[in-house]
Order: sequence, then structure tokens, then C-alpha cells
Amino acid sequence: MSDSQKQNRQYEGMFLFGAAAAADVEKSVSMVRGIIERHAGKILVIKKWDERKLAYEIKGQKRGLYVIAFFTAPGPSITPIERDVTLSEDVLRVLITEADHLNQSEMEAVEPQPIVQVREERAPWDRPPERMGGDRSGGERSGERSGGDRSGGERADRPARTPREPAAA
Repeated sequence: MSDSQKQNRQYEGMFLFGAAAAADVEKSVSMVRGIIERHAGKILVIKKWDERKLAYEIKGQKRGLYVIAFFTAPGPSITPIERDVTLSEDVLRVLITEADHLNQSEMEAVEPQPIVQVREERAPWDRPPERMGGDRSGGERSGERSGGDRSGGERADRPARTPREPAAA
């Protein structure tokens, strides 16, 4: 094994582009490819992973295009790759992790996972209990409340305030 092969490690990079990039996937893929290859990386697999609605707005974007890349590169080149990608206005987020445990067929088989809607799949015992009797005032929710305080009785009028004495300076 040569020294360069010993230095190179296998990485997985997930790149999140804004919605405008979805119209031109090839441009996004070639941008990622160019940055990785500029820093002595070698692309093993690169492809569009998915286009999805984001969980929260990032830089004013509500949808994003995910591009996944598996590549080999020397360890010290990961920081400059992340820096160059972060400086790009097209990329919203990037995550690069080591992927030494994956082989070529596993990399090619990577597919997006379905979005699970937890609220639709809740079991009856997971739901919050139904309220019996409503709120603290006895359950009336319209303007017909009977009484002013929590005990149900009317509140007495407050006594008049006494004037305060001026504070000593």
C-alpha cells in the first residue's frame, strides 16, 4: 500500500441545497464533485438523494435538495472541503462523516427513507386524555360563567388604596 492510500479515508457527505438547485440537479452535483476533487478527493458515488420540505426554514428556504456523495480523501482535506462548501451561497447545510464501514454496493444502494407522520400513526393509548368537565371554572366555555373566583363565589370589592408616602431621597 502506498502512503497516499494509507492517508485516504472513506467519507459520506450530505449536502443540502436550496429549492432553486432542484431545477438544475446536475449543476449542484458538479459543484460538489469539483470541490471534493479540488482538495485531492476521489468520488466513489454521487447522486441526488431527495427533494423535501425542510423541518424549519433555513436562510429563507422551505424546501431543499439533498445530494449525497461517497468519496475518499486525505483527512486534513475535510476542513477545507467543508469551508468551501459553506462559503457557497447555494449550499444551506453540509455534513461529512467517516464511512469506512460501507462497501461500494452499499453506497450505490442508498435511497431516501420515507417521511413518517407520527401524528397519523398514534395508538389510542398514546393520545392525551379527554378533559372531563373543562377548565377550572366548572366547564363553561361560553361567556355564561357563574361566579368570579375559583371557589365559585363572588369576589368582594377591594378597599380604596391609601396614598403612598414620598420616598426619601
